[in-house]
Amino acid sequence: MTVAKTILEQLGGNRFVVMTGSYNFLGTENSLSFKLRRNKINASGMKITLTPADTYTVEFYQIRKMEAVWMADQKCEDVYCDMLEELFERVTGLYTHF
Repeated sequence: MTVAKTILEQLGGNRFVVMTGSYNFLGTENSLSFKLRRNKINASGMKITLTPADTYTVEFYQIRKMEAVWMADQKCEDVYCDMLEELFERVTGLYTHF
């Protein structure tokens, strides 16, 4: 779970949670998933996975009729930790800080 905690801290920690309204966080040994409130791409959630190259793969999904549908055009690979906040803001339109 240390990878999931690290990913959340790299996004901004509690500030990220409060500013974006994200909820239902789920961590695995190499990823962090969570749901999003209304955003400009209508994504229901997001998954950030640590790769063997020590970069992240960021994927967005929508829930349709109780099924998760991955948004292929909203998948970003080779994302470095210092790019996570900017990528999140650019894709979703939700701000992570004032």
